[in-house]
Amino acid sequence: MISDKYLYIIGGPTASGKTAKAIEMAQSLKTVILSADSRQFYKEMTIGTAKPSISELDLVKHYFIDNLSINEDYDAGTYENEAINLLDELFKIHDIVIMAGGSGLFIKAVTDGLDFFPTIYPEIREQTRKLMEEHGIEKLQEFVSERDPQYFKSVDIQNPRRLLRAAEVIMQTGSTFSSFRKSEPKKRNFSIIKNFIEIERETLYERINIRVDEMVKRGLKDEAMELYPYKDKNPLQTVGYKEWFDYFEGKITHEQAVELIKQNSRRYAKRQVTWFKNDGGWLSNPPSFI
Repeated sequence: MISDKYLYIIGGPTASGKTAKAIEMAQSLKTVILSADSRQFYKEMTIGTAKPSISELDLVKHYFIDNLSINEDYDAGTYENEAINLLDELFKIHDIVIMAGGSGLFIKAVTDGLDFFPTIYPEIREQTRKLMEEHGIEKLQEFVSERDPQYFKSVDIQNPRRLLRAAEVIMQTGSTFSSFRKSEPKKRNFSIIKNFIEIERETLYERINIRVDEMVKRGLKDEAMELYPYKDKNPLQTVGYKEWFDYFEGKITHEQAVELIKQNSRRYAKRQVTWFKNDGGWLSNPPSFI
């Protein structure tokens, strides 16, 4: 859709420089930023999610940062509704709004809308969680692989939340998860430009390693310790926290925890790059409004 209102999206892997670019652009255009980093929604998770600093947040108004607690349930569908409603209001003031983040599913929720999925019965949800608790994530991987090989090829097979969701839908409906993901993109009343930040792999991985070292110096271990009582909460099933939880339980050493955070962050970045490349429509050199 051609419109005189633009959502300019800056996407890319972790540590690629999305925050700095978004702030620079928003300052120049005198506009605001919507975060599309699903880990930065949670107020209790700061160091490990590489949130913009207080000084950076003071430079430009940000939305969807520190807006939730880890005790709250939240998903991409809710984000879609809240972001679209917010954009309706922001576009009354701004011609261009910036969105920045690395959570591809949440970005896609805003650009294309999400497909319809059935409401899951509590007993089905309990059944799938019990399957994972008793037999591990490998059993979930096997289940989804056998029942829905199409989805299994595209999903992050190390992400328990995605696998659980697929297993729930399959168990309840008897149909594949993929069969519910075929709707046409929703029409939006604004134009969309998607800018993907490309960066050489070696450079990106070096940035990630440096960032992790900086996080450790800033107190990432202490932040994880404060959150350890909530380690089973969905938002904490993520890189930078689960490794420390293993350390607290004596499963790995301090040095191993730090190295695993680096390694898992690099793997996460690789999956992000794959998502954006498969999603389509992302430009390395899009039109500039500056």
